[in-house]
Amino acid sequence: MMKKKAVIVFSGGQDSTTCLIQALALYDEVHCITFDYGQRHVAEVEVAQTLAKQLGATVHKVMDVSLLNELAISSLTRDNIPVPTVNSSGESLPSTFVPGRNILFLTLAAIYAYQVKAETVITGVCETDFSGYPDCRDEFVKALNKALQLGMEYDVRLETPLMWLNKAETWALADFHNQLDLIRNQTLTCYNGIIGTGCGNCDACNLRARGLNDYLENKTAVMQSLKSKLA
Repeated sequence: MMKKKAVIVFSGGQDSTTCLIQALALYDEVHCITFDYGQRHVAEVEVAQTLAKQLGATVHKVMDVSLLNELAISSLTRDNIPVPTVNSSGESLPSTFVPGRNILFLTLAAIYAYQVKAETVITGVCETDFSGYPDCRDEFVKALNKALQLGMEYDVRLETPLMWLNKAETWALADFHNQLDLIRNQTLTCYNGIIGTGCGNCDACNLRARGLNDYLENKTAVMQSLKSKLA
């Protein structure tokens, strides 16, 4: 019987770590890929390495894609561009958007999946609660999935388990797998590189905290909503 294998684009943040926890329960082998693109905080790579080992990923690879840093101008790739705070004025796209990042990451992850004969590539992108990034949309993922299948003649499937979950439901998913405290205390979502609850002032911390508060205040209702979406 062939082993079920999945590849996860893994950053060590709340979303990708929740995806890893779920995948470990569904697949025989789970391969994590973390991309080092010269991001603002090297701690992201270190946290990913720690969590992949701690949770029991089959393989964890860190890939150097520093070329992206040369091409993509963003507050996540340049120290001289300030990270937007919660009260920043609205932009068409926030300065934290790294153009082409998910195109590159998902393409490389699919190539790796081809190599190890994994049928699934998992990413934690989400369209319900997100920062307006165009490469987190369901439409984009489906289009890229088709292109990858055509370009490699390989039936790889891009899966987005969080796509239609709000942040409260993402917290509920971690709790469903009995890993709420790990996600709460050991993942790195903060744009300023602070593990756990983060700086409390950036957009990522605000979204994370609002979702957690919503879940903790409405546990039963949120868990029921999550289970209906998982059914």
